Amino acid sequence: MEGRDDVLVSDLAVTEFISALARRLRQGSLAREAARRLQHAILGRLDEGVYHRVELTRDVHRRAEQFLLSLPETPLRAADALHLALATSARAASLASFDARLAASARAVGLATYPA
Repeated sequence: MEGRDDVLVSDLAVTEFISALARRLRQGSLAREAARRLQHAILGRLDEGVYHRVELTRDVHRRAEQFLLSLPETPLRAADALHLALATSARAASLASFDARLAASARAVGLATYPA
């Protein structure tokens, strides 16, 4: 993703990434120092403007709530609805997610998904 100017990242996505690192730490499949290096790398790139930061606003929350009520065939958790609302509010063309439910909801609202 280095060198791309169209990558949008929210602090919510960073927190979820760190949560995944913490899970790997608990499982013993990642060293604490490696987790800290990864955390500092993503935060550094975000702070340097390598990625465009998108913010959770009141309007994003309202959009997420609409998704929660309008996509019953792919039930979303609150955080996933917020990711979807962030992407659509920022007029993203696609959403990167390894969560099948979130990817299905993204496709349902017209976003391409990665991985496909």
